[in-house]
Amino acid sequence: MSNKINWAHVEKMIEQYGREVYFRFYGLPEICDPTNTAFAIGVDVQPPWKIPPKIAVSTAITGALYSKRNNPNQPVTPEEIYNSAREACLAGAQIVHIHVRDENGYSVLEPDLFHRVIAPLKKEFPDVLFDGCLVPGREEDWPKLVQMLKDGLLEVTPINTVATYNGDNLFCNPPHVMIEQTRIVQEHGLKAQVAVYSDGDIDNADRYLIKTGLLEKPYHFLILPALPGCSPMHNPRAMVETLMHSYNRIMDIDDTAVVMVCAAGRASSYLATLAVLLGLNIRIGMEDTVWKWPHRNEKLTNNAEVFKSYKQIVELLGREIATADEYRQMIGLPAKNAGK
Repeated sequence: MSNKINWAHVEKMIEQYGREVYFRFYGLPEICDPTNTAFAIGVDVQPPWKIPPKIAVSTAITGALYSKRNNPNQPVTPEEIYNSAREACLAGAQIVHIHVRDENGYSVLEPDLFHRVIAPLKKEFPDVLFDGCLVPGREEDWPKLVQMLKDGLLEVTPINTVATYNGDNLFCNPPHVMIEQTRIVQEHGLKAQVAVYSDGDIDNADRYLIKTGLLEKPYHFLILPALPGCSPMHNPRAMVETLMHSYNRIMDIDDTAVVMVCAAGRASSYLATLAVLLGLNIRIGMEDTVWKWPHRNEKLTNNAEVFKSYKQIVELLGREIATADEYRQMIGLPAKNAGK
């Protein structure tokens, strides 16, 4: 027994008051009514949360970051990227995010490679929405960007409002570049998705794209934290605090903005699950992380497996994966199957 408890006093109180537990039933015949109170009429004391029943789940196939040294399963060649994207579509993926890589494994803006990967996918899966990263890193990439926009392979592309050391590399999108890219993307009818890596990027988007009136509503943000150089998430507390901070800053700008959260870095599946709990949308897949879980070192195997895992999580949490057309409606794009 504990030697810090005053047992003599406990025994005295038992002798004086007995061992009765006190109840007063003010709401009978109900002991605890989960929805009403006996003291008011028509007051729902625990209404359903305002969580959207549908969730957009984007599957990002490979990205620009990881090599087969990081994850031997990483799709790198056009054939590997195509096959991985096709497997994800067959598993039910409705939104597929594409990068293409050159012969050295580096992400490039090459229309021929994008056509090689996406064109056969669009033919086989005509309802799927394809988006892709079209970063004009060099002056000679701008005509390629315009060609890609005209070719109609993609419906969404990110605008990175970023200046950070991503890993050991500087990734800086100057204000005039993000402004010009946003203008061209919107003029060609694509949705400009604002990709933010930290809260400073959110402020950049607000200053240069939103307050200027350039970015068209509904605003669509992609939160990509947890990578080296991005908003750090080195433990569960940091993950929760940092995501809530970023999300709240976006809501300060516009509480109707459509927000998608990447399963990124070590935070990986836990971060995406938190986003599902918050009623947000998620981007999953092998672009943003190599790990299945934050606390273990098993690597992702393929994008179809990733999609199936998150589909199960989404459904267990009472939500349903949105169709591509439902996602188009969320972000202000015309439905593909309208009138069918």
